[in-house]
Amino acid sequence: MIALDGKSLTLAGLIQIVNHGEAVSVAESAKAGVLKSRESVERVAKSGVKTYAINTGFGSLSSVTIGADKLETLQVNFLRSHCAGVGEPLTEWESRSMLALRLNALAKGYSGVRLSVLEMLVLFLNHGVHPVIPCQGSVGSSGDLAPLAHLAITLMGEGEVFYQGERMDASKALKAIGVEPLKLSYKEGLALTNGTQYMTAMGASLLAKAEELSDLADLICSASLDGLLGSPSAFDAWIHEARPHQGQKVSARNLKAFLKGSQIVDSHKDCDRVQDVYSLRCAPQVHGACRDLFEFVRKTLEVELNSATDNPLVHPESGEIVSGGNFHGQPLAFGLDILAMGLSELSSISERRTAKLINPSFSGLPAYLTKEEGLCSGYMIPQYTSASLVVENRTLCHPASTDSIPTSNDKEDHNSMGPVSARKAKVILNNTAYVLAIEALVACQALDLRAPLKSGAGPARLLTRVRKEIPTLVKDRVHTGDIEKVASWIRSGELHGLVKELVPR
Repeated sequence: MIALDGKSLTLAGLIQIVNHGEAVSVAESAKAGVLKSRESVERVAKSGVKTYAINTGFGSLSSVTIGADKLETLQVNFLRSHCAGVGEPLTEWESRSMLALRLNALAKGYSGVRLSVLEMLVLFLNHGVHPVIPCQGSVGSSGDLAPLAHLAITLMGEGEVFYQGERMDASKALKAIGVEPLKLSYKEGLALTNGTQYMTAMGASLLAKAEELSDLADLICSASLDGLLGSPSAFDAWIHEARPHQGQKVSARNLKAFLKGSQIVDSHKDCDRVQDVYSLRCAPQVHGACRDLFEFVRKTLEVELNSATDNPLVHPESGEIVSGGNFHGQPLAFGLDILAMGLSELSSISERRTAKLINPSFSGLPAYLTKEEGLCSGYMIPQYTSASLVVENRTLCHPASTDSIPTSNDKEDHNSMGPVSARKAKVILNNTAYVLAIEALVACQALDLRAPLKSGAGPARLLTRVRKEIPTLVKDRVHTGDIEKVASWIRSGELHGLVKELVPR
């Protein structure tokens, strides 16, 4: 059980809730703050003092005063009108993550909602009820309005959810778990939607996989280096202490550990090659720079996890209700575009290593790593696929975070576009998994051709895992199934398990 208090949720804790189904509760320490902020909202609602989102319209309609008899209808109308998302639904992982993050934000005690709203979110999480949330429609300011509206409306028994593997009406799922629909009160519709939880949920998911890809890029690079008769001397620790970027030092340490015990390295110690190509020699500098970008994103997300991001906010001491701009997603938008850049660069340098492996002038091995050159094309076309994916990644790296289109009749005149950054980064991550899978396959083929010499500890483990299900390429065959298989091991985290065994953290 993870008790959410709006202050102490970690990325690891979020993964426990989302990936492993950890049950949640509202921390006892948070309840007093939630109740106090609610008292402030109710006091204002009963006083009739004009206050945004309690007794006014929304956005550019904030000058319109709403009568006391329509304040609850106002919140219901708000949610229904904001359910305008389009596109494929988010995964259940992403939907579940949004539920947990919105719950944690409300538990912070700045939002003025009743405790029953938080308890409804707890029920959804603990019963595995996941709102169907279209992936497109948020501009990342005034919060992720459309995605969160699709989430919030299911608490009322409207919209759709995933429950026990089935997509169904929310009302049906509520009946199945024996829960009455939530009836909204003052400010609660807006409080449920005015936040950055779409961007944060996507960012948390993408970051976890991006950090794994950093490690896998090191592992797969070590296999390519052995396959290309490269030298590990460029990874000596003193070189990287002379330019002590943290990510660079980590990647160099990984590569050195993976190549330990390589007979291939020993076999060419006296060769006349003075330097390796950059995609080998500069791997720590490139992979490490990507690691450092991901660390920046991690720090941004760790702040956002425990932030109050709706509007207006209720001062926890004075009870003052003030309109601010914490819903603006610019920090996340920048972070997600930076994440995309790092992922794209991992794919770019990986493709260069693949190209070197299939080129006999660099590798000294048969062209395209096939012994029947001409009759067989070997790994010629997988490199084309890799090149195509890399170019797609580079195109998608154009930042959304530096763009903006005004909304709400120009009241909301600068938007972060962070959700677009998130969606682009998700495609880039998927592409990068494929590019690394292709390099892994090609590097393993090169290692087979270096037999009977044995490779280093990391490449040897990778080769053993790949050959357990994918045989050495002797005659031409369809490559797609092999690529998909290795990519699935990457996405599932299975291959990352090899890294954790070889380089314990």
